Amino acid sequence: MMPEIRLEPSWVTRLSTCAGIILLAVCLGGCGQEKDAPKPSTSPPAVSVMDIVPQDVPVNFEYVARTQSSHLVNIQARVSGFLDRRLYTEGAPVKEGQILFQMDKRPFQVQLAQADAALSKQKAAYETARRNLARTKPLTEQNALSQKDLDEATGQYLSAAASVEQARAQVEAARLDLSYTTITSPVDGVSSAALQADGTYINPQNSLLTTVAVLSPIWVNFNLSENEMQQFRDQIAQGRLITPAGTEYEVEIILVDGSVFPHTGRMTFAEPSYDPQTGTFLVRVSVPNPQGVLRPNQYVRARLTGAMRPGAVLVPQRAVQQGAKGHFVWTVGPDGKAEQRPVLVGDWHGDDWFVFEGLQSGERVVVDGALALQPGMAVSAQPVGRPASNGAGPKTDGQ
Repeated sequence: MMPEIRLEPSWVTRLSTCAGIILLAVCLGGCGQEKDAPKPSTSPPAVSVMDIVPQDVPVNFEYVARTQSSHLVNIQARVSGFLDRRLYTEGAPVKEGQILFQMDKRPFQVQLAQADAALSKQKAAYETARRNLARTKPLTEQNALSQKDLDEATGQYLSAAASVEQARAQVEAARLDLSYTTITSPVDGVSSAALQADGTYINPQNSLLTTVAVLSPIWVNFNLSENEMQQFRDQIAQGRLITPAGTEYEVEIILVDGSVFPHTGRMTFAEPSYDPQTGTFLVRVSVPNPQGVLRPNQYVRARLTGAMRPGAVLVPQRAVQQGAKGHFVWTVGPDGKAEQRPVLVGDWHGDDWFVFEGLQSGERVVVDGALALQPGMAVSAQPVGRPASNGAGPKTDGQ
């Protein structure tokens, strides 16, 4: 049996008093917190909006491109012989007609002298045949010689004349071979390294001596994909893109440091067929390069200018959001309420985005403050660029 515990009256009184004090403190604390808690704001959220104003916008198209010499010439020896010496500085600019290599002339000078001697011999034989024919003709007419003698004299004369022409051609060939020993540049350009050393015997197997690349004009090549071409065709057909007359784009060249090359070019060639491996086709631009700043096989960017988007709608990129169903923006209607609007976007234009479908002239698009919006929510709209004041400032029309 448990012993009975008895509390003295004084202890019971004390416990009751403490409990009452604690309860009173809790009630007073709760009342104070309820009194000091801020009331939820009933002001509509402030957003920045812009009015949609369609306008004609010039547009550019940029592509990664690569330079190419418009005329790359292989400098080859046309005759076989010993290479005497190189007469140009490798990698330096060269002029048309400048001597690049000199081959040993002496064997070809000997051949020319032999051909000249053979020509002189044939000329002498021709002169003898001519005089013999001149004597034979009158004698034949007087029946002093037979017709056979005349025919033989005539044949000898014609044969001697043909031999003279053959010897003269051999002289020209020998003279031409001698001229080939002096190898010059056929164009103005920049030279490459010498592929054969001095003293090398040159024959058809090692006849390539160097190359000369023409620098002005220079070609700039870039590729367009099949998808890009189809998009261009569709946008032109839908009236969203107007190309320059005759597709005569003016092409600017952007260098590696972002600077613009001082000379512009024109498209001069487009490959008629697609590359089956890449699905692209080549476009060539011819650009003046008088100072030789651009060199072959240099990577640049080609910017095509001259096109325009008529009646285009431009919206800042930060105003366009993307959801599960695609891109959308928030608009503010005449009743001052937010509406989610799906849009069809196109290319970027600086910090803006072309909107092809979904927005009309005069509508207001939320640029800043759209993250917390809900459909049908009342908002306080301020023109973009003007600081919002949480609904305290002046409102736009319709608010």
